[in-house]
Amino acid sequence: MDEGTLLNGRYQLLEKLGSGGMAEVFRARDAVLDRIVAIKVLRKDYSNNPDFQEHFRTEARAAANLSHPNIVTVHDFGFADNLLFIVMEHIPGKDLKQLIRQRGRFTVEAGIPLIIQACAGLGYAHRAGLVHCDVKPHNMLVSPDGRLKVTDFGIARALATMMPGERTDVVWGSPLYFSPEQAQGEAPSPASDVYSIGVVMYELLCGTPPFTASTADELARLHISARPIPIREYIPEIPTALEEIITKVLSKEPSQRYRTADQLGRVLQKFGTQPDAPTPAPSLALTPEITDRMPPKEETPPPRLEPAQPRYIPPEPTPPDEPELASAFEEIDWVSVGLGLFAVLAVGGLIPFWMMVYFAWNP
Repeated sequence: MDEGTLLNGRYQLLEKLGSGGMAEVFRARDAVLDRIVAIKVLRKDYSNNPDFQEHFRTEARAAANLSHPNIVTVHDFGFADNLLFIVMEHIPGKDLKQLIRQRGRFTVEAGIPLIIQACAGLGYAHRAGLVHCDVKPHNMLVSPDGRLKVTDFGIARALATMMPGERTDVVWGSPLYFSPEQAQGEAPSPASDVYSIGVVMYELLCGTPPFTASTADELARLHISARPIPIREYIPEIPTALEEIITKVLSKEPSQRYRTADQLGRVLQKFGTQPDAPTPAPSLALTPEITDRMPPKEETPPPRLEPAQPRYIPPEPTPPDEPELASAFEEIDWVSVGLGLFAVLAVGGLIPFWMMVYFAWNP
């Protein structure tokens, strides 16, 4: 397939972006919707296989139903010029592998947010019942604004369902990043994607994968039986808590890892949002290098409060009679008493007047 070709009468291939053992990727223009897209065109030996064509269509439909900010959107797929192709959202930028080669290792502050984005996209796919099967930094595209999107859903899974007995880097993912169960020829699961994320995270923070070898068989043996060197032996400033997370993710048994990428993402988010340790007093003269290497302070859980037991409170003793008399004395309405006395005196004062009148008329 050459640049300038009009694929399926709709997609004009503008520029080859890359190629691999399975497909070639082009930047293309959708003549119908007038937009730039990325097209992956599979090799003829895969495209001409009827069984693979059927599996590819099934997995491409499932991948096209994934809609997430951290997943490359699948727009279209088909078969034209005896070639299978899949049309995807075009992401300007570079894949994570290219960035690692250019920049070397990433700091925790720069690397963990990218891994969290990858976990968000893969976790969404796991909830939809899809396993990527080929998680690697080559399949993580990073835009200039720092947005990471996972690509190539469906293709590796289609190959795995078509040829479950084969153990090749095309069928089972790249040997540097596949899980122990994939190395043993077993079917991948969400926990397999989690292991591959752990390998990517190790390489991102350390600058090198946990296992390297000259052959795929040797890499498979290392993934199955060897223990990775603790990352803090390479990079001592990496926090101990993060090293423990990576060690758990790279466990040989799937049951000992986080079951889905969502779980790993939540753990990393909590790790990134832990409060900083209190600033030491100036007299201690601790440098940032020293404080970074200090183990994180364990949070002491609040003490458990027992429920209060009801207790008998005796009534206060009644004071002597004098306070009671004083209380009764204070309750008298002296205004009414005064008015009553005034009325009595007024009436009593009129009695002599009426007697004088009576005797004046009746001498």
